[in-house]
Amino acid sequence: MSNPVNRRQWLALASGALASGGALGQGVASRGVRAAPRGKPSGLPFHARFTNVAAQAGLTHPGVYGAPDNKQYIVETIGCGIAFIDYDNDGWLDIFVLNGTRFGGAPESVSNRLYKNNRDGTFTDVTQKAGLIRQGWASAVCAGDVTGNGYADLFITYWGQNVLYRNNGDGTFTDITKASGLELPRRHWGAGCSFLDFDRDGKLDLFVTEYVDFDPARVPKPGGNSYCNWKGIPVNCGPLGLPPGRHWLYRGNGDGTFTDVTEKSGVGKAKGSYGMTAVAADFDNDGWPDIYVACDSTPSFLFRNNHDGTFSEVALENGVALNEDGMEQAGMGIGAGDYDLDGDLDVFKTHFADDTNVLYRNDGKGNFQDMTIRSGLGVETRFIGWGAGIQDLDNDGHPDLFFVTGNVYPEVERKLPRYAYRTPRIIFRNLGNGTFEELLGQGGPALEEAQSSRGCAFGDFDNDGDVDIVVWNMDAPPSLLRNDVNPAAKRHWIKVKLEGVTSNRSAIGGRVTVIYGGRRQTQEVMSQGSFYSVNDWRLHFGLGDVARVDLEVRWPSGKPETFRGVQADRLIVIREGQGIVRTSWTP
Repeated sequence: MSNPVNRRQWLALASGALASGGALGQGVASRGVRAAPRGKPSGLPFHARFTNVAAQAGLTHPGVYGAPDNKQYIVETIGCGIAFIDYDNDGWLDIFVLNGTRFGGAPESVSNRLYKNNRDGTFTDVTQKAGLIRQGWASAVCAGDVTGNGYADLFITYWGQNVLYRNNGDGTFTDITKASGLELPRRHWGAGCSFLDFDRDGKLDLFVTEYVDFDPARVPKPGGNSYCNWKGIPVNCGPLGLPPGRHWLYRGNGDGTFTDVTEKSGVGKAKGSYGMTAVAADFDNDGWPDIYVACDSTPSFLFRNNHDGTFSEVALENGVALNEDGMEQAGMGIGAGDYDLDGDLDVFKTHFADDTNVLYRNDGKGNFQDMTIRSGLGVETRFIGWGAGIQDLDNDGHPDLFFVTGNVYPEVERKLPRYAYRTPRIIFRNLGNGTFEELLGQGGPALEEAQSSRGCAFGDFDNDGDVDIVVWNMDAPPSLLRNDVNPAAKRHWIKVKLEGVTSNRSAIGGRVTVIYGGRRQTQEVMSQGSFYSVNDWRLHFGLGDVARVDLEVRWPSGKPETFRGVQADRLIVIREGQGIVRTSWTP
């Protein structure tokens, strides 16, 4: 990084700015960066096409989060996540949609929603039957089998009280928050969360971050001070000027209960940033899960696992706290994947309008370099980015970048039309040489649809061998972007589903490296990613023209396994210590 500052220096600067009336500006970071010039298009065909099939699929309930046209408080602007989960273990992805409310109350029908996959392109709303009807200010969802019964449980953060649902394995869920030890004594604004096995004992633990210590009785109204204006227009206040939240780490006891180890683990020492999405993965390749937290308008956090039950916060020295100019950014969504095919996890993080989203390249030891400008991402600064992923959308063997967008200020576009509230989805196609190009007018009409989106999740809901995307939208039903990769392109793929035995049953933290055509691509099973969302636990690898691959698996317990000459174009289910136990979707 150039122009580096340490965290103590940064916080001193921030405190001075707050006291002096806001030299850092209002709200989420907006640096006024000009977009880099666009180069000549590559002219290469893009063989993926997306169609929004939500209406015909039966995803009809709108996302509600505060007043639609005038946001008085920051809590109304953030929205929430969405999940692709196979809650009934039938091999088909279901969809869990979070929802919010409004001050004064939302319509009675507003609730989180669970949609069961009917295996024919349609879904059935089973929320009532599943016992998941609930109103409130939901934020994020993460999933993991915390009780060991083989089914995905759900943890949901709220501005209010976080909730843990036990999956009973019969299509129903039970609220076990109080019994689990996760009930909080007062109202908090829960944000990102991730299950992980930080001590590798085979039991899932839980990390939770908070965004803002928010009390509407203590927050000024729009325009009330320098943190309540954006480009001269009165808007809701925060997060700068409001107290930041805190972070929690709970050790899982294996029976659905947890013990608070926040202070003992060292996680409680990290303070002063507004936490959002939380991703748990092994970023330094030492076999132990770390935790990366995207933080809004403040330095992001990277908690390095010390292998002894404690963590050290190392984001600044490891290059992922700030951008390469030493500046804080907004920090909403996180995509973690191996874009450069060198066998480790890189990070793509979304930010505010008038700033670049950032791409951090991992050197394999958990040290990161900001590659944003060199990779070609600097051409796009128009939109506020949210849910994101490093995903191979066209199965060419090179993971692409995708993110959804949407403004937080519906009032602004009336005076500044260039800052529209509803904006499109963005794909940066991986050119295979360390650079990307933004696809404009390619990829299908679903990408051009204007929405104010927040969470998105990646997975193959129709089991046809490509990556589909489900998107949470403000004041509109979800979008279900069905991906159809052109069969004439003859692109191969493979999916890998891990089942833990000694490790946690969900195999969260399990790592798969696929070797194909001289390339190596690594992915991990994660409990949360994108923005407050859950992706398909079946890891998808596009392979281009390669029809057989080698697989290297490292289980959360640390045990490695290798599989040679595996046939592509199918799902491979691997059980820890038992090898490949099932294949399906063979053409």
